[in-house]
Amino acid sequence: MTDAHRTDRPDEPGEAGPVRASFMNVPGAPVETRRQMTVKVAWMLLWMTYLAYPASSLLNGGHSGAEQVFGWACLAVFVAAYVLLVIFRSQAGMKPRACQVVVGTMIVLAVASAAVLGGAFLTMFIYASVCLAVITPVKHALRALVAMALLTAGTGLAIHADNDSTTTFALSAFLSGVAMTGLQRLVTTMKELREARAAVAHLAASEERLRLARDLHDLLGHSLSLITLKSELAGRFMDAGKDEAARAQVAEIEQVARQSLIDVREAVTGFRRPTLPVELAAARTALAAAQVRLEAAPELVDAWPSLANEEAGALAWALREAVTNIVRHGEGATVCTVTADESWDGGGERYAVLEITDNGPGPGKSQPGNGLSGLEERLALVGGRLETGPGERGKGFRIRASVPLRPVPAPSPGASTAS
Repeated sequence: MTDAHRTDRPDEPGEAGPVRASFMNVPGAPVETRRQMTVKVAWMLLWMTYLAYPASSLLNGGHSGAEQVFGWACLAVFVAAYVLLVIFRSQAGMKPRACQVVVGTMIVLAVASAAVLGGAFLTMFIYASVCLAVITPVKHALRALVAMALLTAGTGLAIHADNDSTTTFALSAFLSGVAMTGLQRLVTTMKELREARAAVAHLAASEERLRLARDLHDLLGHSLSLITLKSELAGRFMDAGKDEAARAQVAEIEQVARQSLIDVREAVTGFRRPTLPVELAAARTALAAAQVRLEAAPELVDAWPSLANEEAGALAWALREAVTNIVRHGEGATVCTVTADESWDGGGERYAVLEITDNGPGPGKSQPGNGLSGLEERLALVGGRLETGPGERGKGFRIRASVPLRPVPAPSPGASTAS
């Protein structure tokens, strides 16, 4: 496998930094900044274009001056209520009663304006139905939407609107509300998935802490008990004047203490070494916060069960560094793809390959950064290699880390703990 030309983007070492600022918010999540709120309201106002029908009726429908003033006032208050509902729904700690008052006001305005100004204002029932679907619990949504469709049809019949128009508006109000109910359920599911991913990352970290605590308990419990016993025995030998026997016990205490120190260092090193399952869970959380979707096959977690700890840790470092790069420097990226593969070099040695690609702006003319340089050194320590450069068709940025696929060495039969 040949080394690719290095075209790294500038990055920073190791730790994940703050998520880049975004003007968009995650669907279903509270809006955090005024800019996000402005963008969300602007997007929602695009759906108000169908109010051009009642506005056109006011301009060309031959209404009196008083009717025109009433009609424009109804439209203005209706749009203001719509925007107010968007704002209420986007804030944390949203008050359901306030939303109910807003939607009730929209329904009253729709009925009043249609009754006074004619069938063109039946369009407002569609927006009122959508807003009703937003605030109504799912188990009551269908009945509420049927009632809204009947109210639309009843209003149309009461004002002697065209039968076809009345049917169209009533059916549109019902179907639009049903579509919004489905969308609300989808947003709720996305929120639950984000919470589940955060819980998985937390549980993975907790599992590592429990492993460390368990290992330290097993290692130190045995060693400290042995040191205590030998210390008591050395004291008894000294009291009895058996200096040589006491020195032998002290020498054994020193040996046990040194071995304990080695065992503790190995346990802590294993705790600090990242693993692919933990880094995948953390990557989902970090990328979701940065508005980037992670695409990784579920079997990636157990791609190489026989890979030695050092090599597996190096690949986990590669994933962490790639995600850090995307979060900090991948402005415009929306998808991060992680794939696992195997390859062979010219000498027939097998390699485990982890490839991380995003669809951002690409490396450009940036110089190598400290993070990727450090990652290349980590891979080199285990005989691995790092390739970086543009993704497919020259778009995005690609990191390809490979390590020798060596099996975990079996413990030697004669190995035993100090005693």
